[in-house]
Amino acid sequence: MRRSRVTPEMAGLRAYGTPRRVAGLRREELAQLAGVSVGYYTRLEQDQAGAVSMQVIDALARVLDLGGPGTAHLHNLARRPATSRLANPAPEIPAPRVLALLDCLGESVPAIVLGRRGDILAWNRTGHALIAEHLDYEAPSDPDGRPSIPRMFFLDPVLRSQYRNWEELARVHVAYLRLTAGRYPCDARLADLIGELTMRSREFTDMWAAGDVSDCTAGPMDMRHPYAGDLDVDYQVWLQPDSPDHRLEVYTPRDRESAERLSRIVADSPQARFDRTSAPGHKPGNGKRAAAACSRRRPD
Repeated sequence: MRRSRVTPEMAGLRAYGTPRRVAGLRREELAQLAGVSVGYYTRLEQDQAGAVSMQVIDALARVLDLGGPGTAHLHNLARRPATSRLANPAPEIPAPRVLALLDCLGESVPAIVLGRRGDILAWNRTGHALIAEHLDYEAPSDPDGRPSIPRMFFLDPVLRSQYRNWEELARVHVAYLRLTAGRYPCDARLADLIGELTMRSREFTDMWAAGDVSDCTAGPMDMRHPYAGDLDVDYQVWLQPDSPDHRLEVYTPRDRESAERLSRIVADSPQARFDRTSAPGHKPGNGKRAAAACSRRRPD
């Protein structure tokens, strides 16, 4: 619970040195700081207060130091209908402007297009080779079989082994999933994803129980690529106003050595080797070996 993480000192209250039974703020302390009665705040915690004003939500977010994403999440929860039924949304279609931006990047910059649940909707060859070259390059074109970044982070040992800062990135994905769940409380596909990860991954369950909420905008990715070696790259997300659910995530190297290794990824990828051996004039026989290398999954 977020209240347990905010100490009286952090909230500007005077501590008298007496032992406390709770680690963070007491209900009466938080209610006082937010300008509401203890009884009303207790009903809020128990989801029995009915409609809540924006002023109260903003006051609680200020006391709890939620920040922008956390405050937005609290507003989303307050607007959630009292009785809601899950529904399967239509398959996501990448927005034309996002795809145009992806095309403009060419193959010099690794990039992928993510949907609101973290499904990969599109990628360029470099993005595919950097993130998940063990998967079929055409996988994002199948709405029912698109790779899911959150699912792969917790359930795909191949992808997990590629991140030296796996736990840091996993927490970001879980916190963003919680933010998305507040935005779309009736999304059955999202609920299924969260339920699957909760059942199959203890690490996801523990991270989800922490209740963290954050946006996914930029940060470090410390990678151990299967054939390019260690890479230190930064990810950053570009959003389009007319399609805020679709995120173009691009990856840039943080140092010269990583830049050099990144430039070799596409040329050395199994898919590139297969394309070269399939070209006219190539000697017969080598193409089969390259195709096998391209389609074969590495052992766990």
